[in-house]
Amino acid sequence: MKTYSISEVAKELNLTVYTLRYYDKEGLIPFVERTTSGTRVFKESDIDALKVIECLKATGMPIKEIKTFIDWCSEGNATLQQRYDMFLDRKAHVEAQMEELKKTMEIIDHKCFYYKTALDAGTEDIHKNTKIGISISN
Repeated sequence: MKTYSISEVAKELNLTVYTLRYYDKEGLIPFVERTTSGTRVFKESDIDALKVIECLKATGMPIKEIKTFIDWCSEGNATLQQRYDMFLDRKAHVEAQMEELKKTMEIIDHKCFYYKTALDAGTEDIHKNTKIGISISN
């Protein structure tokens, strides 16, 4: 079985070694084995678990809640429902984030149109009687 050093895992996941050590300190990677000298030795399954941790982090889930998830995983089948419910919650959270990002993108697209047409005309005056500009008064 192939194993990886902490620096190899950090590079693979685009993380810092410090981040991986922090995860270990916070109890997020209790499954990672150590050599007799204390060096962490990562397996492919550990990297996969770290990808899930990074996914949860990307959804805005706090470290404390990720730790709860890791604990549930360690408890086995008895926590399947909690883990399923947690992922349903995360899914709803990400869907809400995506809706907000969609609204943000609509505004950005609109402003791109605004500035492109103003650039093409050489002036913002073409938008003077529209509501697509930003009015700044002194």
